[in-house]
Amino acid sequence: MKTLLCGKGGSGKSTLTALIARSLSERGCNVLVIDNDESNFGLHMQMGLELPDDLLNFLGGKKNLVGKMMEAFPKGEKLSLFDHKWKISTIPEGYVTRKGNLSLVAVGKIHEFGEGCACPMGALAKQLIQNIELGENEFVLVDTEAGIEHFGRGVEEGCDVIFMVADPSYESIRLSEKISKLADNAGKQLYYILNRAEGASREILSCGIPKTG
Repeated sequence: MKTLLCGKGGSGKSTLTALIARSLSERGCNVLVIDNDESNFGLHMQMGLELPDDLLNFLGGKKNLVGKMMEAFPKGEKLSLFDHKWKISTIPEGYVTRKGNLSLVAVGKIHEFGEGCACPMGALAKQLIQNIELGENEFVLVDTEAGIEHFGRGVEEGCDVIFMVADPSYESIRLSEKISKLADNAGKQLYYILNRAEGASREILSCGIPKTG
């Protein structure tokens, strides 16, 4: 199963991604976490792993990928970044860090001032999720950047379900309304994880977020 976690900044997406990954790993499952937040450099520490090299570099770097995008899109051609399916075990060394049955891939990070937007990361993340072939008791967890830009880039297309991490704030409730519509448009089942919500705040948050099927 491939699961994507989303939500507003500071809601606890990365922490919950790491906790879910560890829980699945401890149950004997083979777990791949895809770090698709170009601004967060701390997920690997929460997982107890080293930070792998950006997967972008496996494809020649950000400029090279931008060039491929600029060549394909004006012609109306589909961008194709992989020529064969990957398994969790066959992800190129150096671009994945592992500990037992827990693995981490970082799509790409912002490293330099003025290096440009994160469009290439979104394109790569979308195709990576679709390209990973899972076996029995194997899971993919995708940690996304804050907000909804990944929906605009179609990153969710290859996922089976979406978890939105919601905290007791006005911003989170408003965002849940938008994400509910986007998930429905994408044809994906959406579930909410209520974080830092106890007592009255949990009840208010539960009433505020849209109901899912």
